[in-house]
Amino acid sequence: MSNQFAPLKNDTFLRALMRQETEYTPLWLMRQAGRYLPEYRATRKGAGSFMSLAKNPDFATEVTIQPLDRFKLDAAILFSDILTVPDAMGLGLYFEEGEGPKFERPLKDEKSILDLKVPEEGSLQYVFDAVTQIRRTLDGRVPLIGFSGSPWTLACYMVEGQGSREFHGVKTLMYKRPDLMDRILTLNAEAVATYLNAQIDAGAQAVMIFDSWGGALADGAYQRFSLKYMQDVVSKLQKEKDGKRIPCIVFTKGGGLWLEDIANIGADALGLDWTVNLGQARARVGDKVALQGNLDPAVLFAEPDQIRKEVTAALHSYGKPSAGHGHVFNLGHGISQFTSPDAVSVLVETVHEVSRQQRQAS
Repeated sequence: MSNQFAPLKNDTFLRALMRQETEYTPLWLMRQAGRYLPEYRATRKGAGSFMSLAKNPDFATEVTIQPLDRFKLDAAILFSDILTVPDAMGLGLYFEEGEGPKFERPLKDEKSILDLKVPEEGSLQYVFDAVTQIRRTLDGRVPLIGFSGSPWTLACYMVEGQGSREFHGVKTLMYKRPDLMDRILTLNAEAVATYLNAQIDAGAQAVMIFDSWGGALADGAYQRFSLKYMQDVVSKLQKEKDGKRIPCIVFTKGGGLWLEDIANIGADALGLDWTVNLGQARARVGDKVALQGNLDPAVLFAEPDQIRKEVTAALHSYGKPSAGHGHVFNLGHGISQFTSPDAVSVLVETVHEVSRQQRQAS
């Protein structure tokens, strides 16, 4: 595998995740390949649907590279969806215009849960093909991030059948039949670990676990039904490939209460949403993990001067990086489709410029 990929020209992102010294603070954006870019919208129109885009390695490669051609980002992230895994488990993923993802066969009874199986070998090959093609096309420009949803977040969609605000179905199952909930989560953890390891084999140079709905859980329930299973996934991940370290990022949206707990599961970095103070988070986790985040995506609707001010404030909140600490700049969640690409240019330029100045200051 190692001979088929070009050497990495910019490893700043990986170095920051491993808490090594960097010349500036690297950044990438959650959902950086997306609808805010006119070139993405054109490609998606040509593909016909979101899943046609995600399941075609040529299209997935094209849209993954698009933001890198426009902005000086320090990492690429695989273009895919967190729900590819439950789709491969037979739940029948589909997208309704304007309504988001849904499943044809959600887990609505005990039989469907007991019948659930991990994805069959080959069912997600289109993802791994895309990873390899993207990595080759990048030609060493920046590292490629692979990703998955967390076991709990996948379970939310699998039980509810779609996105939810109240999570009545999955929470009822969790409290009434924790045995069935554990079965889903155990299978999901096995499937996610296998999925991420296969992405690493295909060429991913870092991996991220998105726990989008962990913050919907009560204290205690979070540790029991989300964090425990993420720790299981992290423990099964390949830590090295071809002699290179493969860092892992864990992101629980709404997880600010539990940073110390999350820092203890063995991941290399914690993603933070915008409700967390970066400086306080750094003090809380110390040198156990790097941090990633955490500008409010809505800041990008402001005027350029205001964007610069907020970005600078976030960098100063984290403070000057020191030995054993690492920071990757990102948004606190995915970029909005209504964001102007010009605002992203201001963000990227400001992060690189101000973070270089920080390091040069005595």
